[in-house]
Amino acid sequence: MPTISSLKIPKKPSKKFIANLLEEHYHLFNTSYSISESLPDPLGIARDFRDDKVALFCALFSYGNVKAIINFLQSCNLHSLKSSQIAQCTMKSYRFQTNQEIQDFFESLINCNNLYRTFYKNYKNGSIIEGIYSLQHLLYEKLSLNTQGLRFLIGNPHCSSPMKRWNMFLRWMVREDCLDLGLWGDIKKSDLILPLDTHTFRVSQRLGILKRKTYDLQAALEVSNFLKTLDKHDPIKYDFALYRIGQLKLINS
Repeated sequence: MPTISSLKIPKKPSKKFIANLLEEHYHLFNTSYSISESLPDPLGIARDFRDDKVALFCALFSYGNVKAIINFLQSCNLHSLKSSQIAQCTMKSYRFQTNQEIQDFFESLINCNNLYRTFYKNYKNGSIIEGIYSLQHLLYEKLSLNTQGLRFLIGNPHCSSPMKRWNMFLRWMVREDCLDLGLWGDIKKSDLILPLDTHTFRVSQRLGILKRKTYDLQAALEVSNFLKTLDKHDPIKYDFALYRIGQLKLINS
């Protein structure tokens, strides 16, 4: 990866400045070597399998320290998930999920027949958010357990959460470039919602993209709507750039 320097941001960046900054860093980070051993990302594991169930498993466990996430995912039997063969997922637990909860989620995901069909029906008749709710309900129907750890993992439909991990999964599935997989068709990229996390939240506030102070779904929608003014067809292409700028602490406070 090219040498990346800290960024000098004006106190009140203009829209033109923001547009040029994000476009430049989209191209800088939209490369096959943007994910590496020194800069790992769970998307790198999802790319190795190119399967929507594996991608969803990787996305929903993408919370916490990125190295811990990668170590956990590498311990999992993701080949079995792709082939829909019931097997032991992993011998490990992960943060808020016990080994038994992980196994139950693993098997419930294997038993979901068609994630895309479930999502698309509710997306087409409603919205991206309704599509996410339908997948959450589907997973809950397949679970044999109903625990706090699994509710944290899958999320609670109709809450105010920004649904970062679900929106990240959809970015992976719908968009296609050097990073994202593009496995799901007939979903408009312009309908995607930014997978708002602590890095993109902080950077968006510093750039003046986000005025809202609460980390919630409305904040994710506010940033997404601004990005549509920069690229109305593919606004969420800037997500990975915003994330890396924040993760690498490139922006002055």
